[in-house]
Amino acid sequence: MTVEADRPDPTESMLAFFGSEALRLRTKAGWSQEKTAKEALSTQAMISYVEHAKRVPSKELAAGLDAAFATDGHFGRLHPLVMRYAYPKWFVRYVELEQEAKAIRSFQVHIVPGLLQTEDYVRAMFEAVRPDNLDGLVAARMSRQALLEGDIRCWFVIDEHAFLRFIGGRDVMRAQFARLLAAGQRPRTVIQVIPRTVPAHAAMAGPYTLLSFDEGTDVLHVDGFSQGRTTADTSEVTEAAYVYDLLRAVALSPEDSAALIRSHLKELGP
Repeated sequence: MTVEADRPDPTESMLAFFGSEALRLRTKAGWSQEKTAKEALSTQAMISYVEHAKRVPSKELAAGLDAAFATDGHFGRLHPLVMRYAYPKWFVRYVELEQEAKAIRSFQVHIVPGLLQTEDYVRAMFEAVRPDNLDGLVAARMSRQALLEGDIRCWFVIDEHAFLRFIGGRDVMRAQFARLLAAGQRPRTVIQVIPRTVPAHAAMAGPYTLLSFDEGTDVLHVDGFSQGRTTADTSEVTEAAYVYDLLRAVALSPEDSAALIRSHLKELGP
């Protein structure tokens, strides 16, 4: 059970304010986190995360809290403001599409894919750019990973060079490699690694992600320095899908990829 302590200042961010409101009404009702989770159709862990501003609440959780506390849409009205704080304006639509997707194909060359990063890895990565809202950035990144618990199918192709920079140090990377190995065991998650012995591949230009849906066209998201770009343009999506097939063709099999990840883990020692 998550310990209830060290809650953030509600004036620090909209994320912290949302959590403080959840705590205030829970305390007023005399409910435990378990009771609140049951009434809001959530989990005790998620209620704790939200109260501590460590996860971005979903639209469903906001609606669940309104129903549980009979707050007439209070949390529902706060949710868009929280989203605006947690993610850059240009990225909010992508996050919404990501939540609706039924399949994800992601390629990364410099870092471990965001949906597979450990919290310590995320924190170390963001610390390098010295942001004003470090805790919010970490919470936002970790919140997106909740979709992996659903029925979405994910395919990740990672350039081995992403494993050569020890973001956060050896202990962080050790846990990160273990996370990758565990994720690769999920029936709906496939991880392939392009070994550094491959001299060139079809996506040397950089990382990108393809989202697929039950209905409608696929969507392409390309990462950039100041902001990414999301498009449903048929020609771009088709080209990106073709390139992804080329990447999978030169990558190791999922089994051999896991063996390569284990070798990196072993090199770090106990």
